[in-house]
Amino acid sequence: MTVETIGQASATKPANQKLAIADCDIHPSPKSVEKEIFPYLSKRWQDHYQTYGMLLRQPYQAGPAYPKGQPDAARRDAYGPNGEKPGSDLEFMRKHHLDPYNVQLGVLNPLKSGQGLQNPDFAAAYCKAINDWQIAEWTSKEARLKGSVCLPYEDGLLSAQEIERRAGDTNFIQAFMLIRTSDPMGNRRYWPIFSACQDANLPLAVHAFGFGGTPVTGGGWPSYYTEDMVGHSQSAQSLVTSMVLEGVFERWPKLKLIVVEAGFAWAPSLSWRLDRIWAQNRQELPHVKRPPSEYMAEHIWYTTQPFEEPDRRGHLKDVFEWIGWDKLLFATDYPHWDFDDPTRIPLPRATDEQKEGFFLGNARSLYGI
Repeated sequence: MTVETIGQASATKPANQKLAIADCDIHPSPKSVEKEIFPYLSKRWQDHYQTYGMLLRQPYQAGPAYPKGQPDAARRDAYGPNGEKPGSDLEFMRKHHLDPYNVQLGVLNPLKSGQGLQNPDFAAAYCKAINDWQIAEWTSKEARLKGSVCLPYEDGLLSAQEIERRAGDTNFIQAFMLIRTSDPMGNRRYWPIFSACQDANLPLAVHAFGFGGTPVTGGGWPSYYTEDMVGHSQSAQSLVTSMVLEGVFERWPKLKLIVVEAGFAWAPSLSWRLDRIWAQNRQELPHVKRPPSEYMAEHIWYTTQPFEEPDRRGHLKDVFEWIGWDKLLFATDYPHWDFDDPTRIPLPRATDEQKEGFFLGNARSLYGI
Protein backbone atom coordinates (compact mmCIF):
# COMPACT_ATOMS: atom_id res chain seq x y z
CA MET A 1 0.00 0.00 0.00
CA THR A 2 1.48 3.35 -0.99
CA VAL A 3 1.61 6.39 1.23
CA GLU A 4 -0.75 8.15 -1.16
CA THR A 5 -3.30 5.36 -0.92
CA ILE A 6 -2.98 5.29 2.84
CA GLY A 7 -3.56 9.02 3.01
CA GLN A 8 -6.68 8.75 0.85
CA ALA A 9 -8.09 5.97 3.01
CA SER A 10 -7.49 7.93 6.19
CA ALA A 11 -9.54 10.84 4.92
CA THR A 12 -12.74 8.81 5.33
CA LYS A 13 -14.50 9.73 8.56
CA PRO A 14 -17.16 7.86 10.49
CA ALA A 15 -20.50 9.53 10.99
CA ASN A 16 -20.46 11.81 14.03
CA GLN A 17 -22.21 10.24 17.00
CA LYS A 18 -24.05 12.08 19.75
CA LEU A 19 -23.50 9.56 22.54
CA ALA A 20 -20.44 10.49 24.60
CA ILE A 21 -18.01 7.63 25.24
CA ALA A 22 -14.99 6.66 27.26
CA ASP A 23 -12.55 4.63 25.17
CA CYS A 24 -10.59 2.56 27.66
CA ASP A 25 -8.04 1.15 25.22
CA ILE A 26 -6.26 3.54 22.83
CA HIS A 27 -2.75 2.64 21.66
CA PRO A 28 -0.41 5.58 21.05
CA SER A 29 2.91 5.07 19.32
CA PRO A 30 5.99 7.30 18.93
CA LYS A 31 6.72 8.52 15.43
CA SER A 32 10.37 7.75 16.09
CA VAL A 33 12.08 6.29 19.15
CA GLU A 34 15.16 8.40 18.55
CA LYS A 35 13.22 11.65 18.21
CA GLU A 36 10.49 11.18 20.81
CA ILE A 37 11.77 8.68 23.41
CA PHE A 38 15.51 9.37 23.48
CA PRO A 39 15.05 12.80 25.14
CA TYR A 40 13.82 10.91 28.23
CA LEU A 41 16.58 8.27 28.23
CA SER A 42 20.08 8.75 29.62
CA LYS A 43 23.05 8.47 27.27
CA ARG A 44 23.73 5.00 28.70
CA TRP A 45 20.34 3.67 27.64
CA GLN A 46 20.38 5.46 24.30
CA ASP A 47 23.63 3.64 23.54
CA HIS A 48 22.18 0.38 24.83
CA TYR A 49 19.16 0.70 22.54
CA GLN A 50 21.30 1.45 19.48
CA THR A 51 23.73 -1.38 20.24
CA TYR A 52 21.46 -4.18 21.45
CA GLY A 53 17.94 -3.13 20.50
CA MET A 54 14.99 -4.26 22.62
CA LEU A 55 15.42 -7.95 23.44
CA LEU A 56 12.17 -9.48 24.67
CA ARG A 57 11.41 -12.75 26.45
CA GLN A 58 10.08 -14.58 23.38
CA PRO A 59 11.43 -16.72 20.50
CA TYR A 60 11.40 -13.76 18.08
CA GLN A 61 13.87 -10.92 18.43
CA ALA A 62 12.04 -8.61 16.05
CA GLY A 63 8.33 -7.88 16.21
CA PRO A 64 5.54 -9.70 18.01
CA ALA A 65 5.12 -13.45 17.77
CA TYR A 66 1.88 -13.01 15.82
CA PRO A 67 0.92 -11.78 13.29
CA LYS A 68 4.04 -11.49 11.18
CA GLY A 69 2.32 -10.03 8.12
CA GLN A 70 0.25 -7.21 9.61
CA PRO A 71 2.26 -4.07 10.50
CA ASP A 72 1.42 -3.05 14.06
CA ALA A 73 -1.95 -4.87 13.79
CA ALA A 74 -3.22 -1.58 12.37
CA ARG A 75 -6.29 -0.52 10.45
CA ARG A 76 -5.41 0.49 6.90
CA ASP A 77 -7.10 3.84 7.35
CA ALA A 78 -5.25 4.63 10.60
CA TYR A 79 -2.09 5.81 8.87
CA GLY A 80 -1.71 9.58 8.76
CA PRO A 81 -2.05 11.59 5.55
CA ASN A 82 1.73 11.58 5.13
CA GLY A 83 2.17 7.95 6.09
CA GLU A 84 2.58 8.52 9.83
CA LYS A 85 2.48 5.41 11.99
CA PRO A 86 -0.99 4.53 13.32
CA GLY A 87 -1.55 6.15 16.69
CA SER A 88 1.46 8.45 16.40
CA ASP A 89 -0.11 11.78 15.45
CA LEU A 90 -2.37 13.57 17.93
CA GLU A 91 -4.04 15.88 15.45
CA PHE A 92 -4.88 12.98 13.15
CA MET A 93 -6.21 10.99 16.12
CA ARG A 94 -8.49 13.90 16.99
CA LYS A 95 -9.92 14.07 13.47
CA HIS A 96 -10.03 10.33 12.87
CA HIS A 97 -11.20 9.07 16.25
CA LEU A 98 -11.72 11.40 19.22
CA ASP A 99 -13.96 13.99 17.56
CA PRO A 100 -16.19 11.87 15.28
CA TYR A 101 -16.85 9.31 18.02
CA ASN A 102 -17.37 11.94 20.74
CA VAL A 103 -14.66 10.45 22.97
CA GLN A 104 -14.82 12.34 26.27
CA LEU A 105 -12.23 10.14 27.99
CA GLY A 106 -9.50 8.23 26.19
CA VAL A 107 -7.17 5.92 28.12
CA LEU A 108 -3.72 5.54 26.56
CA ASN A 109 -2.21 2.06 26.72
CA PRO A 110 1.23 2.10 25.03
CA LEU A 111 2.21 -1.41 23.92
CA LYS A 112 5.80 -0.82 22.78
CA SER A 113 6.74 0.49 26.18
CA GLY A 114 9.73 -1.56 27.32
CA GLN A 115 7.61 -4.05 29.23
CA GLY A 116 8.99 -7.58 29.04
CA LEU A 117 12.56 -6.62 28.15
CA GLN A 118 15.21 -9.13 29.22
CA ASN A 119 17.30 -6.41 30.88
CA PRO A 120 15.27 -5.26 33.92
CA ASP A 121 17.14 -1.98 34.35
CA PHE A 122 16.63 -1.07 30.70
CA ALA A 123 12.97 -2.03 31.03
CA ALA A 124 12.60 0.32 34.00
CA ALA A 125 14.36 3.18 32.20
CA TYR A 126 12.33 2.70 29.03
CA CYS A 127 9.01 2.51 30.89
CA LYS A 128 9.87 5.73 32.71
CA ALA A 129 10.71 7.36 29.37
CA ILE A 130 7.42 6.19 27.84
CA ASN A 131 5.54 7.62 30.80
CA ASP A 132 7.29 10.98 30.42
CA TRP A 133 6.54 10.87 26.69
CA GLN A 134 2.83 10.29 27.32
CA ILE A 135 2.71 13.55 29.26
CA ALA A 136 4.80 15.57 26.81
CA GLU A 137 3.15 14.42 23.57
CA TRP A 138 -0.37 13.46 24.61
CA THR A 139 -1.96 14.29 27.96
CA SER A 140 -0.50 17.80 28.24
CA LYS A 141 -1.87 18.62 24.77
CA GLU A 142 -5.27 16.92 24.90
CA ALA A 143 -7.41 17.09 28.05
CA ARG A 144 -9.56 14.14 26.97
CA LEU A 145 -6.60 11.76 27.10
CA LYS A 146 -5.19 10.16 30.23
CA GLY A 147 -2.06 8.07 30.52
CA SER A 148 -1.24 4.66 31.97
CA VAL A 149 1.81 4.13 34.17
CA CYS A 150 3.75 1.53 32.17
CA LEU A 151 5.60 -0.90 34.45
CA PRO A 152 8.73 -3.05 34.09
CA TYR A 153 6.50 -5.67 35.66
CA GLU A 154 8.93 -8.60 35.86
CA ASP A 155 10.68 -6.61 38.59
CA GLY A 156 8.11 -5.89 41.26
CA LEU A 157 10.26 -3.45 43.22
CA LEU A 158 11.21 -1.35 40.19
CA SER A 159 7.56 -1.33 39.16
CA ALA A 160 6.50 -0.14 42.61
CA GLN A 161 9.04 2.68 42.38
CA GLU A 162 7.54 3.85 39.09
CA ILE A 163 4.02 3.74 40.55
CA GLU A 164 5.19 5.76 43.55
CA ARG A 165 6.87 8.27 41.23
CA ARG A 166 3.57 8.88 39.40
CA ALA A 167 1.25 8.73 42.42
CA GLY A 168 -0.96 11.80 42.54
CA ASP A 169 -0.07 12.86 38.97
CA THR A 170 -3.41 13.54 37.28
CA ASN A 171 -1.91 12.75 33.87
CA PHE A 172 -2.26 9.08 34.84
CA ILE A 173 -5.36 7.16 35.89
CA GLN A 174 -4.09 3.56 36.06
CA ALA A 175 -1.00 1.37 36.20
CA PHE A 176 -0.46 -0.84 33.16
CA MET A 177 1.10 -4.21 32.38
CA LEU A 178 0.59 -7.23 30.11
CA ILE A 179 -1.11 -10.53 30.92
CA ARG A 180 1.53 -13.09 29.95
CA THR A 181 3.93 -12.74 32.86
CA SER A 182 6.87 -15.07 33.53
CA ASP A 183 5.15 -16.51 36.60
CA PRO A 184 1.42 -16.70 37.42
CA MET A 185 0.47 -13.16 38.33
CA GLY A 186 -0.52 -13.91 41.91
CA ASN A 187 3.11 -14.92 42.56
CA ARG A 188 4.86 -13.00 45.32
CA ARG A 189 7.36 -11.42 42.93
CA TYR A 190 4.50 -9.19 41.73
CA TRP A 191 3.15 -8.30 45.17
CA PRO A 192 5.00 -4.95 45.37
CA ILE A 193 2.96 -3.85 42.33
CA PHE A 194 -0.34 -4.60 44.05
CA SER A 195 0.72 -2.86 47.23
CA ALA A 196 1.89 0.25 45.39
CA CYS A 197 -1.30 0.41 43.29
CA GLN A 198 -3.50 0.24 46.38
CA ASP A 199 -1.41 2.88 48.18
CA ALA A 200 -1.57 5.19 45.13
CA ASN A 201 -5.27 4.45 44.56
CA LEU A 202 -4.48 3.46 40.98
CA PRO A 203 -6.40 0.64 39.27
CA LEU A 204 -4.15 -1.97 37.68
CA ALA A 205 -4.95 -2.59 34.01
CA VAL A 206 -3.65 -5.87 32.58
CA HIS A 207 -3.71 -6.05 28.78
CA ALA A 208 -3.66 -9.06 26.47
CA PHE A 209 -0.30 -10.22 25.08
CA GLY A 210 3.00 -10.15 26.95
CA PHE A 211 6.54 -11.41 26.88
CA GLY A 212 6.90 -13.87 29.72
CA GLY A 213 8.84 -16.29 27.53
CA THR A 214 6.12 -18.93 27.33
CA PRO A 215 3.39 -19.44 24.71
CA VAL A 216 -0.26 -18.58 25.17
CA THR A 217 -1.22 -22.27 25.27
CA GLY A 218 -0.39 -24.83 27.93
CA GLY A 219 1.41 -27.01 25.41
CA GLY A 220 3.65 -25.03 23.07
CA TRP A 221 3.56 -22.30 20.45
CA PRO A 222 0.40 -22.29 18.30
CA SER A 223 0.44 -22.60 14.53
CA TYR A 224 -1.95 -19.77 13.73
CA TYR A 225 -2.60 -16.16 14.65
CA THR A 226 -6.23 -17.11 15.31
CA GLU A 227 -5.11 -19.48 18.07
CA ASP A 228 -3.13 -16.69 19.66
CA MET A 229 -6.11 -14.33 19.54
CA VAL A 230 -8.43 -16.88 21.13
CA GLY A 231 -5.76 -17.57 23.73
CA HIS A 232 -6.08 -14.09 25.24
CA SER A 233 -9.12 -15.19 27.20
CA GLN A 234 -7.26 -18.29 28.40
CA SER A 235 -4.42 -16.11 29.66
CA ALA A 236 -6.90 -13.84 31.44
CA GLN A 237 -8.53 -16.79 33.19
CA SER A 238 -5.14 -17.99 34.42
CA LEU A 239 -4.37 -14.48 35.65
CA VAL A 240 -7.63 -14.18 37.60
CA THR A 241 -7.33 -17.69 39.02
CA SER A 242 -3.82 -17.01 40.28
CA MET A 243 -4.63 -13.65 41.85
CA VAL A 244 -7.74 -14.97 43.61
CA LEU A 245 -6.22 -18.21 44.92
CA GLU A 246 -2.94 -16.59 45.98
CA GLY A 247 -5.02 -14.30 48.19
CA VAL A 248 -4.13 -11.06 46.43
CA PHE A 249 -7.54 -9.47 46.90
CA GLU A 250 -7.70 -10.59 50.53
CA ARG A 251 -4.35 -8.92 51.22
CA TRP A 252 -5.15 -5.76 49.25
CA PRO A 253 -8.89 -5.28 49.72
CA LYS A 254 -8.98 -1.97 47.84
CA LEU A 255 -7.09 -3.19 44.76
CA LYS A 256 -8.96 -2.71 41.46
CA LEU A 257 -8.07 -4.92 38.50
CA ILE A 258 -9.04 -4.19 34.87
CA VAL A 259 -8.79 -7.02 32.33
CA VAL A 260 -8.17 -5.37 28.96
CA GLU A 261 -8.78 -6.87 25.50
CA ALA A 262 -9.22 -10.42 26.71
CA GLY A 263 -12.97 -10.88 26.50
CA PHE A 264 -15.40 -11.16 29.39
CA ALA A 265 -17.96 -13.91 28.65
CA TRP A 266 -15.67 -16.46 30.33
CA ALA A 267 -15.99 -14.80 33.75
CA PRO A 268 -19.22 -16.50 34.94
CA SER A 269 -18.13 -20.06 34.11
CA LEU A 270 -14.68 -19.49 35.62
CA SER A 271 -16.25 -18.26 38.85
CA TRP A 272 -18.53 -21.31 39.06
CA ARG A 273 -15.61 -23.67 38.65
CA LEU A 274 -13.45 -21.75 41.12
CA ASP A 275 -16.21 -21.70 43.74
CA ARG A 276 -16.79 -25.43 43.53
CA ILE A 277 -13.13 -26.46 43.66
CA TRP A 278 -12.37 -23.91 46.39
CA ALA A 279 -15.23 -25.35 48.49
CA GLN A 280 -13.77 -28.84 48.07
CA ASN A 281 -10.21 -27.78 48.97
CA ARG A 282 -10.64 -24.98 51.50
CA GLN A 283 -8.16 -26.56 53.90
CA GLU A 284 -5.37 -25.87 51.38
CA LEU A 285 -6.31 -22.20 51.03
CA PRO A 286 -7.01 -20.71 54.46
CA HIS A 287 -5.96 -17.30 53.13
CA VAL A 288 -8.90 -17.33 50.66
CA LYS A 289 -11.63 -16.57 53.15
CA ARG A 290 -14.58 -16.13 50.78
CA PRO A 291 -15.87 -17.80 47.60
CA PRO A 292 -13.72 -16.74 44.61
CA SER A 293 -16.79 -15.35 42.82
CA GLU A 294 -17.11 -12.70 45.52
CA TYR A 295 -13.57 -11.43 44.95
CA MET A 296 -14.17 -11.38 41.21
CA ALA A 297 -17.41 -9.43 41.60
CA GLU A 298 -15.84 -6.83 43.88
CA HIS A 299 -12.40 -6.30 42.40
CA ILE A 300 -12.46 -6.92 38.63
CA TRP A 301 -13.59 -4.75 35.71
CA TYR A 302 -13.50 -5.82 32.05
CA THR A 303 -13.06 -3.82 28.86
CA THR A 304 -15.37 -5.17 26.19
CA GLN A 305 -13.24 -5.15 23.05
CA PRO A 306 -13.33 -7.54 21.24
CA PHE A 307 -17.06 -7.55 21.91
CA GLU A 308 -18.75 -10.90 22.48
CA GLU A 309 -21.46 -11.66 19.90
CA PRO A 310 -23.44 -14.86 20.62
CA ASP A 311 -26.20 -15.82 18.22
CA ARG A 312 -28.82 -15.32 20.91
CA ARG A 313 -28.71 -11.81 22.38
CA GLY A 314 -30.30 -13.13 25.56
CA HIS A 315 -27.13 -15.07 26.36
CA LEU A 316 -25.14 -11.83 26.28
CA LYS A 317 -27.67 -10.17 28.56
CA ASP A 318 -27.19 -13.00 31.06
CA VAL A 319 -23.42 -12.42 31.02
CA PHE A 320 -23.82 -8.66 31.48
CA GLU A 321 -26.14 -9.18 34.43
CA TRP A 322 -23.90 -11.78 36.09
CA ILE A 323 -20.79 -9.59 35.81
CA GLY A 324 -22.72 -6.41 36.54
CA TRP A 325 -23.33 -3.62 34.06
CA ASP A 326 -21.21 -1.32 36.23
CA LYS A 327 -18.11 -3.53 35.79
CA LEU A 328 -18.01 -3.34 31.98
CA LEU A 329 -15.97 -0.65 30.23
CA PHE A 330 -16.30 0.21 26.56
CA ALA A 331 -13.12 0.16 24.47
CA THR A 332 -12.31 0.35 20.76
CA ASP A 333 -8.67 -0.85 20.54
CA TYR A 334 -7.90 2.10 18.24
CA PRO A 335 -5.99 2.05 15.87
CA HIS A 336 -5.95 -1.73 15.50
CA TRP A 337 -7.73 -3.76 12.84
CA ASP A 338 -10.21 -5.36 15.28
CA PHE A 339 -11.57 -1.93 16.24
CA ASP A 340 -15.01 -1.91 17.90
CA ASP A 341 -17.15 0.88 16.44
CA PRO A 342 -19.35 2.32 19.25
CA THR A 343 -22.15 2.99 16.77
CA ARG A 344 -22.35 -0.72 15.91
CA ILE A 345 -22.05 -2.45 19.28
CA PRO A 346 -24.85 -5.05 19.60
CA LEU A 347 -25.68 -4.31 23.23
CA PRO A 348 -28.33 -6.46 24.90
CA ARG A 349 -31.54 -4.66 25.83
CA ALA A 350 -30.57 -1.96 28.31
CA THR A 351 -32.01 0.97 30.21
CA ASP A 352 -30.76 4.45 29.35
CA GLU A 353 -28.84 4.45 32.63
CA GLN A 354 -27.13 1.14 31.84
CA LYS A 355 -26.24 2.30 28.33
CA GLU A 356 -24.76 5.58 29.56
CA GLY A 357 -22.80 3.74 32.22
CA PHE A 358 -21.47 1.21 29.74
CA PHE A 359 -20.22 3.83 27.31
CA LEU A 360 -19.01 6.49 29.76
CA GLY A 361 -20.23 6.51 33.35
CA ASN A 362 -18.60 3.27 34.51
CA ALA A 363 -15.16 4.51 33.46
CA ARG A 364 -15.65 7.89 35.09
CA SER A 365 -16.74 6.23 38.31
CA LEU A 366 -13.84 3.76 38.32
CA TYR A 367 -11.22 6.41 37.62
CA GLY A 368 -12.80 9.08 39.81
CA ILE A 369 -13.19 11.57 36.97
